[in-house]
Amino acid sequence: MPTKNPQLPPNSPIDSPALHTFEHWFEYPIRAQPHDTDYAGVVWHGNYIKWMESARVEYLRSVGIEFADLVALGCDLPVVELSIRYHKPIKMGMAATVKTRMELTGVRMNWDYAIVSKDGEELFVSAKVTLVPVDREKSKIMRQLPAVMKDAFARMLERGKS
Repeated sequence: MPTKNPQLPPNSPIDSPALHTFEHWFEYPIRAQPHDTDYAGVVWHGNYIKWMESARVEYLRSVGIEFADLVALGCDLPVVELSIRYHKPIKMGMAATVKTRMELTGVRMNWDYAIVSKDGEELFVSAKVTLVPVDREKSKIMRQLPAVMKDAFARMLERGKS
């Protein structure tokens, strides 16, 4: 009788089963190019973070927030927290999808990520990233989001409900 592989219990928020329920997530397609990989054809670990940022930027663009506009407003969005779990490697030539969604807590933008196979059957990476808006001139966290961001985040919330 074959034995089932034992599963470790979740030990952090990125292991939560709810993270892997893909309702109302923004999807960003990727493909592992030769320059993304090491000599063995396996994607270098830092490239997953680059892909997550690309997905985040495209999601924001899709709701009307351009990073160039934020810079013009004097607003930066630095990463203040990053937690990533590598489940399975992506190899050269493989296609995958970065799925992301955002939850706003005050001015903190908490992003969930999952990088999955095109068919959604394999989980390669799960992650959480937190950003905060910073006034570039004062180098201080903003107490309120710029109006353009508030409006766009309201649109994001509406998308999530439909």
